[in-house]
Amino acid sequence: MTPRRTLRTLVARKQGLVVPGAYDGISARLVQRAGFPAVYMTGYGTSASRLGLPDLGFAGLAEMADHARNLAAVLDVPLIADADTGYGNALNVRRTVRAYEAAGVAALHIEDQVAPKRCGHLSGHQVIPRGEFAGKIRAAVEARTDPDFLVIARTDAISAVGVDEALRRGEAAAAAGADVLFIEAPRDEAQVERVARAFDTPLLYNYAPGGRSPLLPFPRLRELGYAIILLPVDTLLVGVQAIAAFLDEARRRDDVTSLAERYMPFREFNELIGVTAQLALAERYRDDEHSAR
Repeated sequence: MTPRRTLRTLVARKQGLVVPGAYDGISARLVQRAGFPAVYMTGYGTSASRLGLPDLGFAGLAEMADHARNLAAVLDVPLIADADTGYGNALNVRRTVRAYEAAGVAALHIEDQVAPKRCGHLSGHQVIPRGEFAGKIRAAVEARTDPDFLVIARTDAISAVGVDEALRRGEAAAAAGADVLFIEAPRDEAQVERVARAFDTPLLYNYAPGGRSPLLPFPRLRELGYAIILLPVDTLLVGVQAIAAFLDEARRRDDVTSLAERYMPFREFNELIGVTAQLALAERYRDDEHSAR
């Protein structure tokens, strides 16, 4: 099956598919190498790693689609990508879907925040009218050319106006054709359960470390019927912590040879990024050049 068909099949099972986030090509390769069946391109991590800026709408469509293309190119498994607000109105959403499809993405999520958006686990969110949000989701569904491409509708209404409105927006998005619903930042287990009971449409749970939602055990989320358990920024935070600790130690010791155990072996890293395969390919083409003379 294609990556998109594979993801659609896995999501339909509603068995809590764990999808770690990746913020660059290396982290995407590592998620795949670890055996996870899908990878998530985090907008928070993209803005942080690519621009060194917070997730406040600084990364636009061109940057996000380009980043998604680079991640999808190194993966054999499906890529789910953050598409923020769709980068404008319903017409802009149509263009966003086409750009993400062309980049090789298997699914994207579009949210109902006003521009400029902000990370879902901050405060001070504002949302567009419910009807406008439904229109953007309908535009996304109609714009896709591959029926297996998943449209995920995300609402930040819990933070902005409350859980009741968030559920109404989920209903409107489902009616507009959303394949998956992403009710962002429920505050406690009771809200998590209420969201799960409210919908037959597959649900995504954003398992954000340090965020506003409870980090319930994976088996509990599966019991509730969540289809996707997203680990959005874990690889970013773990990686940055490791780099910061290494740099602090290197500066304190005025030496790096004593920190050798912190390094991935050079040979292993080269295998991860495909050095051996690329050199073998180059050698094959070099032989072709010689034989043609």
